[in-house]
Amino acid sequence: MQVIRNIGTFSDWMDYLKEWQRDIGVKIEDAENFIMTPIYDEKIAPEIEFGDFKGQPKWDRVTQIPTQNMRDALLALTYVQGDTEFASVEQQRRLLESVPHDYDRYAAVRIMLEEIRHGLQMCHILVEHFGQSGKIEARKLLERRAREAFPDTKNPRLLGAFNEAVDNWLDFYAYTCFVDRDGKFQLGMLKPCGFSPLARSAGPMLREEAFHLGSGNDGLTRIVKAGRIPVPVLQKFFNKWISCAMDLFGKDESSTAEWGYVWGFKARFDEEQQRKQGNLDPDRKELNHHNRMLYHKEVADIVSRLNSFIPGEPKLFMPDEKYHRAIGRWANQPFSVKGEKLTEEQYQQHLKDTLPSEDDYKLLADIFKDPRWIEAKPLPKDLWGYQENIRKATLGK
Repeated sequence: MQVIRNIGTFSDWMDYLKEWQRDIGVKIEDAENFIMTPIYDEKIAPEIEFGDFKGQPKWDRVTQIPTQNMRDALLALTYVQGDTEFASVEQQRRLLESVPHDYDRYAAVRIMLEEIRHGLQMCHILVEHFGQSGKIEARKLLERRAREAFPDTKNPRLLGAFNEAVDNWLDFYAYTCFVDRDGKFQLGMLKPCGFSPLARSAGPMLREEAFHLGSGNDGLTRIVKAGRIPVPVLQKFFNKWISCAMDLFGKDESSTAEWGYVWGFKARFDEEQQRKQGNLDPDRKELNHHNRMLYHKEVADIVSRLNSFIPGEPKLFMPDEKYHRAIGRWANQPFSVKGEKLTEEQYQQHLKDTLPSEDDYKLLADIFKDPRWIEAKPLPKDLWGYQENIRKATLGK
């Protein structure tokens, strides 16, 4: 693993980013035209939009933020967001060795490059706005490793889902549909942030993130339509990644989320809609639960839509919110995928029966030998031209 000694400027950090890419084994020669740079929205609301500072001008610099506690919380919010971006690249990097179709390679390459750019975006904020503390955290983001991708690491990624294994293309498309969808929620909550560099970052990241979760949705649709993978096996991967994504919203009664709202850093995902409906003062102790339930409903709608492509039985279903949880009020409790309370012994066997097993991976390895396990899809005519559209939207042109 690389040793990062000192970061004086963002240019120094960019040099270490290249070393990180080499160290984790990411080499994408067909993407030299990708624009790897921070991108900031020019047009955002000038005033803080929620919380106790609502109506005051947004803070352009950390020194304008009233208290050290607030600055520390904002620092943590920024580096946790950045940590998820680099982790996903570490998890997915080996997929390019076994590509079913050219389009799948394009989707994975584009997603990995954009995730690197999103991590770069957060590190640009850390290095440029948070002084020595920010430079230290930006360095740490390149030193951690996703645990299942790097089993020998002593410095894993911060959140559970980003230490899980992404071993094949079914993992990838379930991950991008369900975990990247959480990313959409997190960035949506940051978009009205009272710290303008984060608010200005969220829009461009959301526009790129739309492709990630759209690729997951589209990939799962192509898999279901192909009809080669048994529905019970698909269900196990849904169980794995949906439960992991549910944990990413944090504890149900979270003081971190509460203060993040009070200070104007992180809103409800549907903040604008809630305010239009007159819901101006949310239960600040239930913010994570509120956002998690919005996510749960959105994913349930996706599962229902996928079932329209499955003739007969069995159908896919949404695992219960209490199943396989490591964070929140249902953490480490023995609930089944249907929400039934089990004994601890029953629960351990149930997990073996409802999560991907060694036999499932062997079965998938055989299925993957024939690329017809997923419907083919044509490449876009202009592989990287979409970036110019993002820049135009960013600059409001």
